[in-house]
Amino acid sequence: MVLVSAARDYINRLLQDISGMKVLILDSQTVSIVSVVYSQTELLQKEVFLVELVDSLSKSKEPMSHLKAVCFLRPTSENIQHLRRQLASPRFGESHLFFSNILKDTQIHILADSDEQEVVQQVQEYYGDFVAIDPYHFTLNIPSNHMYMLPAVVDPPGLQHFCDRVVDGIAAVFLALKRRPVIRYQRTSDIAKRVAQETSKLMYQQESGLFDFRRTEISPLLLIVDRRDDPVTPLLNQWTYQAMVHELIGIHDNKVDLSSIGKLPKDQQEVVLSSEQDAFFKANMYENFGDIGMNIKKMVDDFQQVAKSNQNIQTIEDMAKFVDNYPEYRKMHGNVSKHVKLVTEMSKIVEERRLMLVSEMEQDLACNSGQVAAFEAVTNLLNNENVSDIDCLRLVMLYALHYEKESPVQLMQLFNKLASRSPKYKPGLVQFLLKQAGVEKRTGDLYGNRDLLNIARNMARGLKGVENVYIQHQPLLFQTMESIIKGRLRDVDYPFVGNHFQQGRPQDVVIFIVGGTTYEESRSVALQNASISGIRFILGGSAVLNSKRLFTGLLLAYRWKLGTLLHPKETLVRSISTFRRFLKDLEEAQRIAKSSTNVV
Repeated sequence: MVLVSAARDYINRLLQDISGMKVLILDSQTVSIVSVVYSQTELLQKEVFLVELVDSLSKSKEPMSHLKAVCFLRPTSENIQHLRRQLASPRFGESHLFFSNILKDTQIHILADSDEQEVVQQVQEYYGDFVAIDPYHFTLNIPSNHMYMLPAVVDPPGLQHFCDRVVDGIAAVFLALKRRPVIRYQRTSDIAKRVAQETSKLMYQQESGLFDFRRTEISPLLLIVDRRDDPVTPLLNQWTYQAMVHELIGIHDNKVDLSSIGKLPKDQQEVVLSSEQDAFFKANMYENFGDIGMNIKKMVDDFQQVAKSNQNIQTIEDMAKFVDNYPEYRKMHGNVSKHVKLVTEMSKIVEERRLMLVSEMEQDLACNSGQVAAFEAVTNLLNNENVSDIDCLRLVMLYALHYEKESPVQLMQLFNKLASRSPKYKPGLVQFLLKQAGVEKRTGDLYGNRDLLNIARNMARGLKGVENVYIQHQPLLFQTMESIIKGRLRDVDYPFVGNHFQQGRPQDVVIFIVGGTTYEESRSVALQNASISGIRFILGGSAVLNSKRLFTGLLLAYRWKLGTLLHPKETLVRSISTFRRFLKDLEEAQRIAKSSTNVV
């Protein structure tokens, strides 16, 4: 409950302390932050009668002096400019400004200078700059999530903007938890190192007073890792409820868009999947697909019993009882309808794409060894016309990641097969994945074949067999959590930032994955927290991935690499500006060298 409670507490405080009719003004990111922890009904109960986006305020000139404006915004320069224009000619009687992160002094001065009519009643920082999608899982919903795959020289401003957003989000989480962590990062990742160093600089130098909570217990641990250390997990088809919905249909801010599924009433085209608002989902979000079907059948049977009792209305007392129970009855009806629709649609997709056949091979590629048999099985599936192009690409990627060093000739045969089968396949995309996340780039023991303990564990599992072949894979994150619990996380692989070291075993650990998390990893964290280990884990990332989101990011980064995102003239301009910058740097280097020689 930790993250959801922290976010809800912030929203409660900024709404309940202001009496009267209110308009809630949000930006494109705080909309997500609020919507995952607060429902529209709850907003109405807090006397919020209108919700507007800050960038649309200037489109309407209608004065609403009877409303009090409660603004909850990220402290970006764009939002400050929107507020400046609004304060110059205010539409609302009062303005209460709340920011989701640390304000700069210059921004405060701009707001103060703009408030000539003195409508601003308060300016505060409420550190809710993260989307708490589950109690122990948060995301930052960064649109340009592919930026972490690009070299720093390709787009320095874009990469800096990406890093700034990640650092802001991590800082907000620890300010909400009222803790300052010891920071470690994945040694083989430049982006993880950069984020770790910038986060440390913010917490221990720039805003050290803000993070000085003077607590005596052992400091929490912040571990920053790179998505490319485990590219397998987001590539796999999923068979537990929450992860499967995201993989096959898609979840965004705990909402599922069903508008493409047949003809549904408008109020059913988007449904909410939240463990805070849906008891059935909370109980079943980590269950496998087979058990979900049985549990939904039980829920349908229970609903039918309630429906039958409601049909037997004979007296005034029966009618009054029905009216009292009607909101709960309607909620139950909506819940049953929602889950039946989701499971029905996913069953149809599984059948159409032959996912049981495909997924068994995926799990084999992720968990077992045997290159010759794997090559033959993947080739057979590529020859199967019933297997979709996207699933063929997924299989070749999984094979390439596992056997890139063992069978380069056969790997090339699969590349050619994939190219001849699918005209949409971009030649070089799988090779780009290997350059990004191949064995030379990874730190962790992804396939359990480096460490003797992991090899022995895999052999034991092979001898005993697995309960369910479709969910036998465990993400690399599971091994990382085990290493932290047992105190075996190697300093050489995950060094500390600065002179801050862990004194004893931490009680709270935040693992942030630059490049995005998955719901399979979220499940591992939830199950680990349910065990008695004495450590509470929190998982965060720049986005929540499924295979489609991963492919999109790979393709965008690959196009950047080829320069196809730029018009030829733009490419020329960028090349000229880069060359000029190079000449300037060269002149500066020569000047420094000359002055150094004079000193000597």
